[in-house]
Amino acid sequence: MKPVPISEKMDLKAYLEEKRTRINGALDRFVPKDQEYPPDLHRAMRYSLFAGGKRLRPVLTMAGCEAAGGDPEAALVPACAMEMIHTYSLIHDDLPAMDDDDLRRGMATNHKVFGEALAILAGDGLLTLAFGIVSEPAASALTERIRLQIVAELARAAGCRGMVGGQSVDILSEHAPEIDVPTLEYIHTHKTGALIRGAVRIGALAAGAGEETMTALTHYGDRVGLAFQIADDVLDVIGTEKELGKQVGHDRKRGKKTYPGLYGVAESRDRARELATNAVAAIGNLGSGAEPLRAIAHYVVERVN
Repeated sequence: MKPVPISEKMDLKAYLEEKRTRINGALDRFVPKDQEYPPDLHRAMRYSLFAGGKRLRPVLTMAGCEAAGGDPEAALVPACAMEMIHTYSLIHDDLPAMDDDDLRRGMATNHKVFGEALAILAGDGLLTLAFGIVSEPAASALTERIRLQIVAELARAAGCRGMVGGQSVDILSEHAPEIDVPTLEYIHTHKTGALIRGAVRIGALAAGAGEETMTALTHYGDRVGLAFQIADDVLDVIGTEKELGKQVGHDRKRGKKTYPGLYGVAESRDRARELATNAVAAIGNLGSGAEPLRAIAHYVVERVN
């Protein structure tokens, strides 16, 4: 299958940069500064949160709101909460008890800089702060009902039926002699896909989306979430440490089960592109407001980092 071109109807690079700027500014306001007591904890939280990254999940939250006919600014607070949860998961994922990584986004991982105990607490701090900003009435103009729906969606996406559940199966499957396809898909759709689907759905909730629009965006999020993780698996095989900002070949060394491990690189890339095409088809009835989501679907499988 040939690579799917990035949408020519919009400047995706400019769109992503504009959203990243808005998100980073809001995150800076929400997260305690280094000088606030206890400074070491807040320094550790901010170290990983502002270490770079694509901000894909919060961008998807704002783009999901836009696709559902809402003002993307209405989704800025939950978008920041989504990024806090994602960053907490990376801090914990890098710990020696989990993936034992030394590099993240081209920088030393949190526990390498601050020690394991403070890294755990920094992740905990970001996770709880995420729920705090969404539930705080003064933080956004969203109604109490919508804020409650978003809190529930965040919990589903991040918890034992979502990201945490997928991570647990991933760890328990390491070095297993073999793994079946349903288990592999469970890992991918939960460890990574749950937050991506949740990001799009939360954006739609912020826009007050109806059932039909919510269903379309949920299908989109499911497919993009799986495509993103397959592309990540491929990059761990063919990417470079300079491009990715982290160690490559780590999945194989850890005995992790991946799509390239089961199907090879070429078939895995074809599967990711097929999922991106299906994701775009799922939102085919949405208007021009969904154009960023269409472009992002192709971007996630053609990226190099």
